[in-house]
Amino acid sequence: MSEAQSDPGRRRFLVGATVAMAAAGVAAVGTPFVLSMLPSARARAAGGPVEVDVSKVEPGMMITQEWRGQPIWVVNRTPEMMAQLAKNAALLSDPESADSTQPDYCKNINRATTEHPNLLVAVGICTHLGCSPVDKMKMGESSGMGSDWPGGFFCPCHGSKYDMSGRVFKGMPAPLNLRIPPYTFLSNTRLLVGEDKKGA
Repeated sequence: MSEAQSDPGRRRFLVGATVAMAAAGVAAVGTPFVLSMLPSARARAAGGPVEVDVSKVEPGMMITQEWRGQPIWVVNRTPEMMAQLAKNAALLSDPESADSTQPDYCKNINRATTEHPNLLVAVGICTHLGCSPVDKMKMGESSGMGSDWPGGFFCPCHGSKYDMSGRVFKGMPAPLNLRIPPYTFLSNTRLLVGEDKKGA
């Protein structure tokens, strides 16, 4: 009779050690496989609401954040940009945004919340054929858009123009104003895009 067969304690130890090693091996091999099946952080962010830090967006600046595979613009408009919005009405196809897509709390001239009227949050995709407009936020000649340019956005694909509230100018290929996504402020410096106070 061997020494291992004659010592039940040693036999239990060897069986336990073998089972533990096998379990560790299965965990080592299985963990990467299971993790590979889970959605990545980027995939989770693309489908769900996305937090945006707006604390460093100075007046006159714009940042872009991805949400559901779309560029979301966050623009901190200057007082001069805000003052120009009311002067643009006669130039626009839909100045009241009656035919365009935005949450009810953004149905105003600023197309923004009343708590932060200076911050424009818009989907940066032209409503004509889905190109991405470029910012031409400076007014006048310095924008390269002519001396009468009131500031806004220009789509280089087919020439559609939008003002600083994302409202399309008359006579453009784009039929609607830029879309405003649902959003809410978690604080004065944190914005949540993709979900509003009602959980939309």
